[in-house]
Amino acid sequence: MISEKVHKLCTGTETVSSLLAADPTLAPGEAWKKLYGGHSAGKDESTSTAKAHRNDITSEDLKRALECGNWGPTKPSELFLRLYHDALCTLDKSVSGCMVSPPLMGSCGTIPLTIISVLPDIMRHMSNMIVRADKEVILATNYWQNSVASKYITNAMKELSKRAGERGERIVFKIEYDRGSPKQVFNNHMEIKEEEYLGKAVALPSKAEIPNIDLQVINYHRPLVGTFHCKYMIVDRKIAVLQSNNIQDNDNLEMMTHLEGPIVDSLYDMALISWSNKLEPPLPSYNSPAVRGGIGAFGEESSQVRIFGQDRAIERQAPIMESGKRHSQEASAYDNQEVKLPGIVSKEPSSATTPTDGSSLATGPSTSKSVSKPIHEEEIPEENTHNGYGNKDTRTSHDHPPSDVPHSEFETKHMGTTERLQENARVAATTGDLEDIAHEKPDDGSNGLVTGLVKNRLKDGNNTKPSTKSTADSNGNVASVSDAVQHHGAYGPDEESKRYFGSGEQLLPESQIQKPTSNPKTLPEHTVDDPHYDNDIAGEVARVQTAVSPKEGDTRIAAVTRHLNHTKNIDFPGNAPDCPEHEEMTPYIPHPVHEAFPIAMVCREPYGTPNHASVYNPQNEVWLSALRNAKKNVFIQSPTLNASPLIPAIIEACERGVDVYAYVCLGYNDTGELLPKQGGTNEMVIHNLTTTLSPTGKPHLHPFFYIAKDQTLPILAAKKRRSCHVKLMIVDEHIGIQGNGNQDTQSWFHSQEINVMIDSEVVCAAWIDGLRRNQNTHLYGAVGEDGIWRDEKGKEAEGVIGIDPGRFPWAKGVMGAVRRVRGVGDF
Repeated sequence: MISEKVHKLCTGTETVSSLLAADPTLAPGEAWKKLYGGHSAGKDESTSTAKAHRNDITSEDLKRALECGNWGPTKPSELFLRLYHDALCTLDKSVSGCMVSPPLMGSCGTIPLTIISVLPDIMRHMSNMIVRADKEVILATNYWQNSVASKYITNAMKELSKRAGERGERIVFKIEYDRGSPKQVFNNHMEIKEEEYLGKAVALPSKAEIPNIDLQVINYHRPLVGTFHCKYMIVDRKIAVLQSNNIQDNDNLEMMTHLEGPIVDSLYDMALISWSNKLEPPLPSYNSPAVRGGIGAFGEESSQVRIFGQDRAIERQAPIMESGKRHSQEASAYDNQEVKLPGIVSKEPSSATTPTDGSSLATGPSTSKSVSKPIHEEEIPEENTHNGYGNKDTRTSHDHPPSDVPHSEFETKHMGTTERLQENARVAATTGDLEDIAHEKPDDGSNGLVTGLVKNRLKDGNNTKPSTKSTADSNGNVASVSDAVQHHGAYGPDEESKRYFGSGEQLLPESQIQKPTSNPKTLPEHTVDDPHYDNDIAGEVARVQTAVSPKEGDTRIAAVTRHLNHTKNIDFPGNAPDCPEHEEMTPYIPHPVHEAFPIAMVCREPYGTPNHASVYNPQNEVWLSALRNAKKNVFIQSPTLNASPLIPAIIEACERGVDVYAYVCLGYNDTGELLPKQGGTNEMVIHNLTTTLSPTGKPHLHPFFYIAKDQTLPILAAKKRRSCHVKLMIVDEHIGIQGNGNQDTQSWFHSQEINVMIDSEVVCAAWIDGLRRNQNTHLYGAVGEDGIWRDEKGKEAEGVIGIDPGRFPWAKGVMGAVRRVRGVGDF
């Protein structure tokens, strides 16, 4: 039950945000201490403590849970309140575990856009958000590495500085990452000076390159293993994104949600707490909560209302950000009588109680208008088809003054042995992930485990594209398409899985997906070498969908393969048969105008001591509560699945008759997961689950290994060709838990993780549809009754460790980890 202490904390009005609103010079860490004391992860926590709070929940308990949130005009479902109740109970032992001021833990808001795609598509949206910023940006990532991914951000920073200069304004920009340093033993939050972040490993812009931006950078890690695993961005305290990816190049499928409304105030408060240090200069929005913001993506005149027209096609949108047309990003406005306002210091009482636009709902007026008409070529001036300012190259010396301190690209081929070892050791220490480190040589298909990978090209004029007639298997062996189809997984989806993955809802029309514009040349792809910034989400959706739609002579799968290869895997061939028209990939998933829904912050703070004491926190409890309280089904997608408290909870749910779908990545971080107390590899865990369940429980477990949209076979993650990094749980098809946390030992016991829990059947249905469309896992990834994936000839995937790693698996893990840090591939 929720104690009086917790009830009082959550119904109070003082927050870290409100203290900084009264005194912007106050360090957020000092504000936290004043309100709640110090950080206490691992103290008074134990499995027995957690179990003591998992008694039967009464109607009175649910009522108190309802009172502990600022839900505005929304009404949480009973299932949502049950999960939220269990998360709240953890605050009795450790307030700091929630990583947000308790009055802001339960909120509401909207999600205008979801992205399920490769990393460049997420970076494109972040770069668009940055260039459209009015006053401030807060960006946080677990690991920042100079890369193509980072250049989307640094290019956008330069463009933003230019635009701010033209307006006669300055931008405050905060960046927080985790690049472990021995100095963090004494100071967890290290401020990084310009000479350090200009180095080739990070390569942020110099002051000369961004003269109208005040940049402050923090490197945060809690030794030894308390990783800052967060990935989020907040712009102008009006909009926020929460994603699965770091700022580094990789081959992963990732996921991002774009959030608006009062929930942004919760994320802003969390960002202040995570920053901890004094903000120099202060953030301009310190007394401008999102709850009092203007109409955002769902306002009457906004692009999100216009994006969905009566025929469900994208309405007339000018996707180019023109120099003379600056569109302010406004967040959703809420009636203050509907939403309590912790975090506001009212200088003028009258204005603090009445929204300027008189709106009474978070999302603006509800509308049934949906979709849009294709963008026509004549609607976009020819001079503006290159980029946001009508110049073919926005990165001229005039636009972006050269740095006084030169920095080179971070490429493996430019690194010496010592530099590579230092960088790889830092990645391993700060992320716990050995998949995304720099190898000794550029991966050309012959390094480490990647042997014999095919470089298969078809020349079509000046275009190079993967062959649609010859393909490669998971080990890179060439086969024809007809052969590839015969060699996909032996175990197709069962009937319940077919029903589940067919229950999603795609809200863009097939005509729009197949032909986003009347002329694809109208919308060139937004890249780091040729930036094209858009006015709004509508323009972004059209531009990205154009990129994954087949060009003349292409198949749909050939277009997808080209898109998935992006930075890391140029010319790696797909082997999947062409998908039906109604199953085309949709990287950007815009959500039609909807009313606000309940959203809660379910996070955990970092814990550095290398033991498993820090287990009782909102994140972990809400995941366990989901499995405990689900009535129908639970979907889990995570790169790894081995947290010790989670496995028995999955078994209990299946034995109770709840269908549990588990999407995991084959071989992801195997070298790390074999180390002591890490839980084992995905293969070992899936085998253990399938062989432990009773005959009645076993049919309710549906494990799959990730298979990319253009493939029919799972590819070992160590080969860095097609991996998955999505972190998502969907419960009974209307509760979604999305964010930073993996279902592994590191995320459960050590890392700081930021997640949101939503209560929306509409958004969850769109997520299910997007998950089905944007990967082939449901078609070819099912495992056998023994938990092992095999092809139709009975062969396991190439290169796998298998369910039995042999004697002394920990030694194999250590040796493999050392080899990976040295940059010579997996073992």
